[in-house]
Amino acid sequence: MNHFRIFAPRSAWPFAFALAFACAPALAKDAGAPAVHVDWSDPATLSEVREDTCRSRTRPGEWLGQLARYLQRRAGSRLAAGQQLAITITDIRRAGACEPWRGPQMDDVRVIKNLYPPRIDLRYTLSAADGSVVRSGEARLRDNAFLSRGTMSRDDPLRYEKRMLDDWLRRTFPPGAADD
Repeated sequence: MNHFRIFAPRSAWPFAFALAFACAPALAKDAGAPAVHVDWSDPATLSEVREDTCRSRTRPGEWLGQLARYLQRRAGSRLAAGQQLAITITDIRRAGACEPWRGPQMDDVRVIKNLYPPRIDLRYTLSAADGSVVRSGEARLRDNAFLSRGTMSRDDPLRYEKRMLDDWLRRTFPPGAADD
């Protein structure tokens, strides 16, 4: 029986890891790449956490982390080279809610209806490459017609919040405005 080696010999692995480790900072850091930093207030103070009636609550760090990564990706493409954007989510209420009065079989099901629209409050600061503040402000995002508009994916539990953030990014950082 013939055995073929697909990978490099064991003696080559330490060299490969050392090379990857040495090159990682150069590959990860692009001096002109825009940077977006997203954080949030203490999760215990957020409306979504305080008013959550679901029996098995999702950990706020999970969905806040997903929204932060989404914002970093979407906002980063709207900034000019060298610009920095800091966003702090100060309050959030996700679309839908659990309705425990529907019974024990439904007290863990998030019901989506017009009665429970998504809302996000945030602060932001856009800085130039030299550190000077280009723009800053607060935004109160609301989408009372969230069920009347199409969404990106029916499988994404944060689809309504992401669409609301995309709308805010389009209004606040329109194409060409990054060079101002």
